[in-house]
Amino acid sequence: MEFMDYVKPELFVVAVVLYFLGVAVKKSKILDCRFIPLLNGICGILICTLYVFATEAMKTPKEIAMAAFTSLTQGILVAGLSTYVYQMIKQMKDNKKIEK
Repeated sequence: MEFMDYVKPELFVVAVVLYFLGVAVKKSKILDCRFIPLLNGICGILICTLYVFATEAMKTPKEIAMAAFTSLTQGILVAGLSTYVYQMIKQMKDNKKIEK
């Protein structure tokens, strides 16, 4: 899958965490469901920022800017991946109900 080529392998776990975060928020009804992708996006960016800034050696402003760009794009990608997985699982469940 081409989409997966853009996500750093070590950050796939963040997508799983965001998936379960979204499911938990949905079940708890803390937020309206339409805000869950936004919550996942913000959390994904924050977690990826922590990871990138903790693991990259940054000495120049260019390296810092690249780390910020990487953390932002990776956070958005893993949030999108978690939403994508949620929608796939939901549609598979809906299709099974229709087939029966």
